[in-house]
Amino acid sequence: MSPQGINETWEDDTYRVALVTGAARGLGACIADRLYDKGYRVALTDLDAESAARAAARLDPSGQHTVGLALDVRDKDAFARVRDHLVERWGAVHVLVNNAGHSKVESLMRISPESFESVVATNLGGTFFGCQVFGEYFAERGYGRIVNIGSLAGQNGGTATGAHYAAAKGGVATLTKVFARELGPHGVTVNAISPGPQDLPVVRETVAPEELARVKAMIPVGRLGRPRFIADMAVLLAAEHADTVTGACWDANGGLFMR
Repeated sequence: MSPQGINETWEDDTYRVALVTGAARGLGACIADRLYDKGYRVALTDLDAESAARAAARLDPSGQHTVGLALDVRDKDAFARVRDHLVERWGAVHVLVNNAGHSKVESLMRISPESFESVVATNLGGTFFGCQVFGEYFAERGYGRIVNIGSLAGQNGGTATGAHYAAAKGGVATLTKVFARELGPHGVTVNAISPGPQDLPVVRETVAPEELARVKAMIPVGRLGRPRFIADMAVLLAAEHADTVTGACWDANGGLFMR
């Protein structure tokens, strides 16, 4: 689908530009797809540069409206390099979706210092650096949207994920509030989405059928989440008219966690 419509709301008639981290596959790819469908120019970043490039080319083989770039979210300077690249390429960036994550199922008392550091660095550190680098950039421009992808695990302590992952995602929820308060006066909103178990290929590839059936049985609505709906939530939070929603956490967990 060719980008259309959304750029018509901008005075300078330029496209809005969105950056999605961890976008080579899974939920990140789904979010990038929906942003592209809505008329954004989209940068798909991933630790694996080739996978990011393939994902971007799948959306737009011409390379005019998408680009795939390498980004290690654990490296603050890497965020700055990607920001500068996109500003040079497309003139500006308007939206950041901090989606990149790393989950590892390990017994609580067997999590090593190295494993803890690795999981927290990606899930929490990556969100922090993204919010720092792009939050400052957006504030200087007087406009920006940041959407952080949290997790049900960060709210209920996790059921099928490791404690390090749950703790990091809990931290994402807190960082969202901290950055929202800091950046709100500068035209920048910062929000989070906390999905429950999603119907993604990686889930069906790594979870045994009997375990997957058990997970579904625990969900009040009786099914895994729809990634496309999570992507629609991200698009809505990234919208120009979402200017009074900030510091929020939108839940989509099938009723596993209610508040």
